[in-house]
Amino acid sequence: MANKNQIEDLRAKSDDQLAADLVELKREQFNLRFQAATNQLEAPARVREVRRSIAKIKTLQNERAATAAAKA
Repeated sequence: MANKNQIEDLRAKSDDQLAADLVELKREQFNLRFQAATNQLEAPARVREVRRSIAKIKTLQNERAATAAAKA
């Protein structure tokens, strides 16, 4: 159920907001990878959550781009 709410929240955001969220998530992903490499990772499940959130945003961006291309 939380997954559906997250997708609805993402759909409500503008393209610029999604891009900013994506940058922030990629930064967090980098930090998590760095922590994992140095054996300082405290929340291993967060790696999966971040990766999936990035995928959701990219999927939504691709959907919007396809819709815009179809209208043009």
